[in-house]
Amino acid sequence: MDARKERYGAKDLDALFDGGTKLIAVRGKKAQTFDLKKGEYDRAAFEKAVLGPTGNLRAPTMRMGKTWLVGYGDETYAEVFGA
Repeated sequence: MDARKERYGAKDLDALFDGGTKLIAVRGKKAQTFDLKKGEYDRAAFEKAVLGPTGNLRAPTMRMGKTWLVGYGDETYAEVFGA
């Protein structure tokens, strides 16, 4: 997917993250983890974590297996990628 060519907003999130089990949203040094499998999370907090000020999906966004990573943070990336 190329976010420069296709925009993803709040209405697209369920379909986009379907099949994922965990989402880690990073903003600066703060990381939030959402359990997508159970779906027991605050929808407003979830949207705030994954959508930017324009209402579109934040970058970078990547999928590794069934885990999604949204945003960038050195510490979180080192933890997730084992660097």
